[in-house]
Amino acid sequence: MISVKNNPIETRIAEVREELRDLKSFPGSEFVGIIKELGFRCELCARCCTKEFNDHVFLLDSDLEIIKQIDQEEVTPAPYYEFCDQNGRFYVSGYALKTKPDGSCIFLENKRCRIYKNRPSICRVYPHMLHREADETGKVDWRQISGLNEHGSYHSELDDSTCEAIAQETRAYEEAYLMQMIGFLEAVRDHFRRNNLKHVQRTYDRKMREFLKGECELEVFVYCRGGFKRQKLR
Repeated sequence: MISVKNNPIETRIAEVREELRDLKSFPGSEFVGIIKELGFRCELCARCCTKEFNDHVFLLDSDLEIIKQIDQEEVTPAPYYEFCDQNGRFYVSGYALKTKPDGSCIFLENKRCRIYKNRPSICRVYPHMLHREADETGKVDWRQISGLNEHGSYHSELDDSTCEAIAQETRAYEEAYLMQMIGFLEAVRDHFRRNNLKHVQRTYDRKMREFLKGECELEVFVYCRGGFKRQKLR
């Protein structure tokens, strides 16, 4: 048996499973209270739909199916690939929406979403996030809200049913995201074992430098629906 301490993938799987357990045990009433106290309302500024503000829109498998029915050309491997094997092939946990040259979402026009009724899950729950991450001091804790004081209005009156619906939808998204991440990590682990591969950070860094200089293309294995799809990027 491979020791978790000596295997970064096994370590990451254990960490994400722990985060999922923590998420499921996070009191629903506490989250509802936070949402109600904040009273966030969207002001249609569309700042959250830009790469400068939110970097990228990650797609769950369920989102990917919907977007492909709309326009399958508007998805790309999510940025920040998690692993690179010794042969220079990258692995990433899913797809993201493409962006325009100005950094705005490919589906944003005149500050309005062209696919609003079919928008991805993360867009539906934003900014009511519910996950554990480190703050600027390095302390790891629950981060319930994203982008405070950077967009929208606050302290609006939200009724209990609205807050409960937001909390329920947000929790469902976060659980689905963590489950997809666990599936991805387990798939990478099994693929590496079968093919005698391992993550090599030095190879990762070298290939990325070459790619950013336009000296090579990247071979990326994108996780979706329980397996990998191979893509080449220039």
